[in-house]
Amino acid sequence: MFLQQFYTRDELSLSISAEQGSGFAKTISNDFNPIHDVDSKRFCVPGDLLFALVLERYGLSQQMRFEFSGMVSADTPLVLPESPGDQFEIADAREKTYLKVSRSGDQVQDQQILESLIKNYVFFSGQNFPHILVPLMAEKNVMINPQRPLVIYESMSLQLETLELRQPSVELAGTSLEVDGKRGNAEFKFNLVDGGKIVGTGVKTLILSGLREYQQEAIDLMVATYLDNQARHSEA
Repeated sequence: MFLQQFYTRDELSLSISAEQGSGFAKTISNDFNPIHDVDSKRFCVPGDLLFALVLERYGLSQQMRFEFSGMVSADTPLVLPESPGDQFEIADAREKTYLKVSRSGDQVQDQQILESLIKNYVFFSGQNFPHILVPLMAEKNVMINPQRPLVIYESMSLQLETLELRQPSVELAGTSLEVDGKRGNAEFKFNLVDGGKIVGTGVKTLILSGLREYQQEAIDLMVATYLDNQARHSEA
């Protein structure tokens, strides 16, 4: 699958370099969150890349849930279980867990279907900022810290009505943001569409930290910087 360029595998584990993780974020997800920049001191592997690797390795189940429990640093050896059951974890060599996966129902291993779903979902997921989050923050009169923006991928779940798929795509179905002091919980509902019909649904949740009062000038600068980075990459 196309994912092979974004990780390095040995006999016991796989690892993702800063260059590989950043490359996935920018070229596949169109995600320019600074935490995925190669030279970021807080670099972490995109959660969407972990999601993609699970689908590549184990296939797509009719019901799936992904719970992220830690940020993966560059070059961390990750152990993917050989023959997992309906619940399993992605952890490092020291057994620190980064992702918990639960699944049920029928499965599909067709690489074309998996690639289509992965590319469509991670591109949808990569549009969280500014297209989805900024309007939500404006509505609640809060914003993330412009100097240290911290948005953490908490979980994602999906449920398919059928696995008779061809080219599944992802469409936003609804958004919400609940604010509790300096912390926010954002929820993005989405539909899985194939052949013009809704074939499944899903929910992505994020944790926003360090919230403060909304300031339009600061938001405008964040958005302009983000879009400028995006434009410079596309021109490269």
